[in-house]
Amino acid sequence: MKITGLKVYQVDLPLHEGNYSWSEGKSVDVFDSTVVVVETDSDITGTGEVCPLGPVYLPAYAAGARTGLQELGPQLLGEDPTQLVKLNRTMDRVLKGHPYVKSAVDMACWDILGKVAGLPVCSLLGGRYGEDVVLYRAISQRPADEMAQNVADYRSEGYRRFQLKVGGRPDDDIERIRAVREILEPGDKLIADANTGWLMHEAMRVVNAVRDVDVYIEQPCPSYEQCLSIRRNTTLPFVLDEVIDSVDAILKGAADGAMDVVNIKISKFGGLTKAKQARDLCVSLGIAMTIEDSWGGDIITAAISHLAHSTPTEYLFTSTDFNSYVTQSIADGAPHRVNGRMSASTEPGLGIAPKLDVLGDPVWECRL
Repeated sequence: MKITGLKVYQVDLPLHEGNYSWSEGKSVDVFDSTVVVVETDSDITGTGEVCPLGPVYLPAYAAGARTGLQELGPQLLGEDPTQLVKLNRTMDRVLKGHPYVKSAVDMACWDILGKVAGLPVCSLLGGRYGEDVVLYRAISQRPADEMAQNVADYRSEGYRRFQLKVGGRPDDDIERIRAVREILEPGDKLIADANTGWLMHEAMRVVNAVRDVDVYIEQPCPSYEQCLSIRRNTTLPFVLDEVIDSVDAILKGAADGAMDVVNIKISKFGGLTKAKQARDLCVSLGIAMTIEDSWGGDIITAAISHLAHSTPTEYLFTSTDFNSYVTQSIADGAPHRVNGRMSASTEPGLGIAPKLDVLGDPVWECRL
């Protein structure tokens, strides 16, 4: 089998809540997503998606994904899309770095592999654990009472895990954490996610002020070393996210005892192939994981569901359903939440079909 063409689409994904805000005043109103369709000489196509959280979250941005695909795409023509490790080595050789550019291509090729094998991607990623996977809800940064009300509303929809966007003024964040924890029940999980927004002295103030609260602290500071200094001065469970971008980072964190949970974002690793490698390493090391991505719509949600559903249940801290945050559906067959949980498709591949009438014309394409 050979890759005979790539088509790249751009689609806007407006938010149900109108705006998503996190640390340091960062916010997004509409997500700019890129969809890639990989064509083959066997009339089997695969679909992938990449959607950075704006240009100010990670070293990734939407236009960069599409520009990078114009550089990468022509050099993949003629490659076998079912040989995923070999394909990833080719992508790394012809385009140094920029893992997020490669993610949608890798995702689309897993979709193809599943269709060729007649199996859902989760079966190829290791097997299906349980009937469904647990989801978290990200709570956009607002005043404490508004965030508490948002949590109460989402809890009534079945969510039991909440990622509270903090990383603002320490006094405000302390109030946010306490206000939300007060309305939760035993067994509910609360994660205070600073998204690198605190200086070390601010992070220390917050963790000391909430040391009696049942809360996880996520990525308090920008660098690994800064986060490690906070980790060593708190007994609260600790999550690392932005600095976890490779197996080397996971190995270092495990050796230093730097975290209890890591977030595996598919596009940050460069696609499902390397995210699976990171996932399997975490299982071997006994580290729990949140399986997710930077953002996205139906296609990314489908990919997340397959990686999460193929993760041993005891190691899956939580996952997410990004397509429930946005108003635009871009694919049929995507998973949707039921009582705060979702299931991966049992159809071959990712189990989705892109809505070409929604995607419109490709913004770029290449062919053999």
